Amino acid sequence: MTEVGGIEDVAVRLPGMRVAYEGDSLDEADLAPTWTEQLQKWLNEAIAAGVTEPNAMVLATADAQGRPSSRTVLCKGLDERGVVFYTNYTSAKSHDLTVTRYASVTFPWYSLHRQVTVRGEVEKVNVKETAEYWASRPRESQLGAWASPQSQVVASRTDLDRALTSIERRFEGVDRVPLPPHWGGWRIRPDLVEFWQGQRSRLHDRLRYSRTDDGWSVKRVAP
Repeated sequence: MTEVGGIEDVAVRLPGMRVAYEGDSLDEADLAPTWTEQLQKWLNEAIAAGVTEPNAMVLATADAQGRPSSRTVLCKGLDERGVVFYTNYTSAKSHDLTVTRYASVTFPWYSLHRQVTVRGEVEKVNVKETAEYWASRPRESQLGAWASPQSQVVASRTDLDRALTSIERRFEGVDRVPLPPHWGGWRIRPDLVEFWQGQRSRLHDRLRYSRTDDGWSVKRVAP
């Protein structure tokens, strides 16, 4: 017997879960001249639509053995050079990026029936840019970056709280919390940027900017 509202009930319902996409079509003529302008346009529209965390993007990396990992990070920089996020350089994601030098991120704007994928080589953001962003962060976030041994196993939540308390005492009375040496930004320099718009019959629009020797080309790919 299926338990209503329980795990078994969800498993039964999964095959039938679907959304009918009825959004506007996305044609080549609709695209901005550059991927950067198009991503900025869609990001502005996501903000205007009230999408929660519109700058959230799912980051995919792989380790030296090719084992993939994914997690959500926040886009904190966007220009013609690529998209930027910040993290602990001792984290699992940073270890992956140091080994492979390649990554992919996807902006999942579910309520708009849209997503954008950016894929390419990675590089560390220079110290000057990192310091400028660090200075804009809330003090609590700065202290947390010092306190957390990101991706390392910890015995309990209490240990994390104690670490934070220790850091708070360390920087008590310090107006500007300094940038940790183990913390900074990664930039994905894209060779491919794909814009996806949901359509009827699952025949979604997928338009892809691809880097070429002469610049960028735009092609439509099948859903």
